[in-house]
Amino acid sequence: MGIELQNHQSHHEEASPAEEPMSRWLINTPEPPSMWQELIGYIRTNVLAKKKHKRNKTKNSSSNLVYSCLKSAFPILSWGRQYKLNLFKKDLMAGLTLASLCIPQSIGYANLAGLDPEYGLYTSVVPPLIYSTMGTSRELAIGPVAVVSLLLSSMVRDLQDPVTDPIAYRKIVFTVTFFAGAFQAIFGLFRLGFLVDFLSHAALVGFMAGAAIVIGLQQLKGLFGLTHFTNKTDVVSVLSSVFHSLHHPWQPLNFVIGSSFLIFILLARFIGKRNNKLFWIPAMAPLISVVLATLIVYLSNAESRGVKIVKHIKPGFNQLSVNQLQFKSPHLGQIAKIGLISAIIALTEAIAVGRSFATIKGYRLDGNKEMMAMGFMNIAGSLSSCYVATGKFTFLFDLLVFLRNLTQFSN
Repeated sequence: MGIELQNHQSHHEEASPAEEPMSRWLINTPEPPSMWQELIGYIRTNVLAKKKHKRNKTKNSSSNLVYSCLKSAFPILSWGRQYKLNLFKKDLMAGLTLASLCIPQSIGYANLAGLDPEYGLYTSVVPPLIYSTMGTSRELAIGPVAVVSLLLSSMVRDLQDPVTDPIAYRKIVFTVTFFAGAFQAIFGLFRLGFLVDFLSHAALVGFMAGAAIVIGLQQLKGLFGLTHFTNKTDVVSVLSSVFHSLHHPWQPLNFVIGSSFLIFILLARFIGKRNNKLFWIPAMAPLISVVLATLIVYLSNAESRGVKIVKHIKPGFNQLSVNQLQFKSPHLGQIAKIGLISAIIALTEAIAVGRSFATIKGYRLDGNKEMMAMGFMNIAGSLSSCYVATGKFTFLFDLLVFLRNLTQFSN
């Protein structure tokens, strides 16, 4: 009994140190936190922590929103990640081919627009660079085109004669280009791309056929070497002008050279259709024609016999033309009207070409992004000595056929 009591006492003595803090806490109870301390603790654990989490979430959502907007405006941010070296090799080959064939065409289109040859070359540089980052078509070639060039020439001539004052004429063309780009960008900003779906195939074919007829009639002046020619573009006026001009002196050598190379190009197309292995002939025919014609004119001194030549082309890169925009012109309303018409015609041709190849390749062409891309590239072009640019039609088709067949035969 005594032993058990002793053991109980020793056990009680060993347990008392563990129970000592609790007993002290019961005797000396700590003061509760004040109301201000509770309020500050609540703010730290609830309000500030939630705000920090919300701020991080808002920051992430804002950055994602900005990146999504940039990807929408610049599709290159999406497809650029999957871009590979083998694609670069093909694009380099296509670019070299395009550049070699684009030079003579750009010079000719600048002549159609009533501008010096270098402005056609300028228009083949800046707008394609802008479109490559903002456009959605994979096959569209950007640059000056015959329809828009002829349209500018016929409408701007009513405001300013390019012969009497070429500088004033050029300034009006740059201003028209700015308005054309602004209207195109506005169309895309208000998401009017759905209007593209209402363009029927019959309307597009009729548009391109009519443009081809008008362009062909305008070439009669250079083909016959006529000096007296009408500024109008309708069939009756042009044919009447040709008939009356034939009674005046004209240069038959122009007709011989022009018709010879016209027959050569048509024959090259015929050969390419009959034999697929000779696919390169129709694609290279324009470039071959330019090289041969240049050699013939140079070696025979054809200029002294009445053949008109391009003469000197001003060297150098695009010059800034910001100070040449005529926003205070008395014809500003008419300039804006011409810009609106040019914008619609350019969009019609570009989207018609883009839709055709998008259907063939099996992807969707975004009309809104196309309008935005066309708008910004023409605005940038108007600030860098370019006139209205858009997608090319027949030349692009020949180029794609050439590159497709070349890839097939090389593989």
